[in-house]
Amino acid sequence: MNPAAEPETLLVIDDDYAMRLSCRKILAKLGFQVETCENGVQGLEAVARLKPALVVVDLKMPGLSGMEVIPRVREISREIVIVVITGYATIDTAVEAMKSGAYDFLPKPFSPEELRLIVNRGLERRRLALRSRQAEMERELLKRRFVSFVSHQLQTPLVAIHQYLSVLKRLEETEDAAAKRREWFDRCLKRIEELQSLIRDWLTLAKLEGQCLAQRRVRVDLRQTVDNVLAGNAEIAAANQVTLESRMPEECAVRGDPNCVSVLVDNLVANATRYNQPGGSATVSAETVGEEIELAVSDTGIGIPEEYRALLFDEFFRVEGAQPGGTGLGLAICRKVVTEMGGSIRVESEVGAGSTFRVRLPAWREETPEGA
Repeated sequence: MNPAAEPETLLVIDDDYAMRLSCRKILAKLGFQVETCENGVQGLEAVARLKPALVVVDLKMPGLSGMEVIPRVREISREIVIVVITGYATIDTAVEAMKSGAYDFLPKPFSPEELRLIVNRGLERRRLALRSRQAEMERELLKRRFVSFVSHQLQTPLVAIHQYLSVLKRLEETEDAAAKRREWFDRCLKRIEELQSLIRDWLTLAKLEGQCLAQRRVRVDLRQTVDNVLAGNAEIAAANQVTLESRMPEECAVRGDPNCVSVLVDNLVANATRYNQPGGSATVSAETVGEEIELAVSDTGIGIPEEYRALLFDEFFRVEGAQPGGTGLGLAICRKVVTEMGGSIRVESEVGAGSTFRVRLPAWREETPEGA
């Protein structure tokens, strides 16, 4: 039990005074808060009032029996662990108690160690169930927030497109109407590209969450991947007046999923371009570090203030000063890709001087045939 936490409350329900006293002493020595009751009616009242973590109940009691107490305790709270004790233990009674909702069965007489063991085991199971339930609730809350945020992100360009089309609909035929029409069409297309980019990143993230994207583990030529990514980003880099450069070694291969490695490099290069400055550069390099390949993507851009660095890999986070058009999902995708492939990612940055993202991935190693 965690000494810093509040002591868990246990309840003993038994008509035998000596048994109640014995159980209290044994369990109190473990640091639990122990309450006792002499019959089933008092026991149910105490359960409703105390909401104990665990109940020890005797099956054979006058009035309300232990077998009747078990389902009523479950009605009050299904999180309470119920341990049944009795001097009339049989297989049938044990099975019946379990079916009613008891966690375990302890026949009398039992030793202090047997009681401690079964109580600790029951409480540990309860703690694991509570932690699992809490984690599930947190995941569900994050999903709802995620969907809400994405819905907002989708709505913004859609509203803009609607406004642009409304303008086009009311556009009068004048000498400069054709030029204005092209301008508003271009604005619509730009917004549609933003939507496509957001949906593409969202789907990639969903696939990674479902662990159905990065399942292959093959040899990936990192140099070739970088060359392909730089070629794909050349046009936007030129538009932003950013020079792309590769300093990759001749032989450089990692073990992973080719599509995921490409997504990873593409997101890092796109960021190095988007967060750069006119006349700046983005450089991709790599080196072997032990049994890993460290890929570095460096830029001469705006840099990242220290207070933002802990948030960089969160979904939808964007650094102030970035060029418009990013979805805020790129680095979140990078982190999930790297984690999925057993690697790591970190950032080094200086405001006004640029940033370097360093990714480590398992290096490719040819397997030696058995007996060779």
